Amino acid sequence: MRRSDPSPATRPLQALTATALAQRFAAALQQADGLAGAHCVHELCMRAAMPASIESAIEQLWNCAASSIPDWLPMRYIHFLPQLYVTSAHFRSARRGRSNIYLVLLDYADRAGDPYGIYVGMSEYTPAQRFDQHKAGIRAAGCVLKRGLEVLTGPTLHLQRISRAEAARIEATLATALADEGLRVEGGH
Repeated sequence: MRRSDPSPATRPLQALTATALAQRFAAALQQADGLAGAHCVHELCMRAAMPASIESAIEQLWNCAASSIPDWLPMRYIHFLPQLYVTSAHFRSARRGRSNIYLVLLDYADRAGDPYGIYVGMSEYTPAQRFDQHKAGIRAAGCVLKRGLEVLTGPTLHLQRISRAEAARIEATLATALADEGLRVEGGH
């Protein structure tokens, strides 16, 4: 994400009507503008639009603008995405550093209950690099190695490059907060 790009947490399209949002999305598809389209899809998620509509929008966007879609847009519909943004927004770090908080979407489709869970971690690597390490078996958490689907960078963009002590505190308290909200949570130690 470039410095000038608005964070998805700011919801830059929040004030748009449903019709205006649909027009903005159609224009993004026509112009193959992945960033503009991602903000439209994100707003649909935050408004709790119909899951089929969100899945369709994600597919359309990937079909026409894959190279310009920002990494913070999930590759699938996640019903608790708004919850991740709201809860993560409560956490801040006052000190800069080299540590990053990251979230990984876990696949629990083979278990009863919610088909998804969340892994909360911290690392000096970028979230994408750390996810790749997990999947390659490098200092991997078993749940991410076996069940990790994708890294969810959007909710924790503001928790990048923070001090190690702050990251350790936030990792644990964020995991607890998400579990307290009823999500299936791994990690956070």
